[in-house]
Amino acid sequence: MYNISRIQIDYGKVKDPRKRVREMPRATQILRKSRKVVEDLNLLKVLQSEISHELSSNSFQDESIGSLGDFVLDWNSSRSQDVVLRRKSESGEEVAVSALLSQKTYDTEGIFPRKLLMKVCVKRPGLSSILQFDCGVSEKGVCRSDFKIRSAYFLQSTTVPGSSIYRGPLFSSFEPQLQDALKEYLVARGIREDLTNFLLLTLHKKEQGQYLDWLQKLESFVMKDERLFSAAAG
Repeated sequence: MYNISRIQIDYGKVKDPRKRVREMPRATQILRKSRKVVEDLNLLKVLQSEISHELSSNSFQDESIGSLGDFVLDWNSSRSQDVVLRRKSESGEEVAVSALLSQKTYDTEGIFPRKLLMKVCVKRPGLSSILQFDCGVSEKGVCRSDFKIRSAYFLQSTTVPGSSIYRGPLFSSFEPQLQDALKEYLVARGIREDLTNFLLLTLHKKEQGQYLDWLQKLESFVMKDERLFSAAAG
């Protein structure tokens, strides 16, 4: 005869399959957290390596070329990409220069991999219009630079020009003598090699400092995230 009580005891030792189903999502969650911790730790190592490289390379910090001349540094926020310089002559003429790095990088024999985008605005006393030049600045060998005018046009000081406003002919369509004369016009107002060298160095230093600051903030963010996962796993 079967021992009914023994059968009942053996049956009681069998695990509830529903409990096993409930435990599986928890195990999957633990595995996912573990994988995420590993990925975060790997990212942290890469970030710390990049930070060490930036600190050790110090590409532009020891360089010292160029000068402001008669200009003063009017704007150089750590949160922006550009700088603004201003100069006012005894005659009342005002010259403003704004510059930032271009997005493209170039192979160069010098130390600066990127060119500058530069705007020069000239305002004469008693006139409401402003003469604006859009220029490009690039390195020419070691510790040498030059600028090229890309366009020249008039702006009304109290209005923002729309896309349909006539800005004048293409600068490249000017006679070479006129192009050279307009460049000399800017040189006479302080847009010389010392200034373009200063801008190249200042903006490359600025970009490197901003990149390092971004890396360190990202490192701090990942480290805090990793600690939270470690606390959860513990």
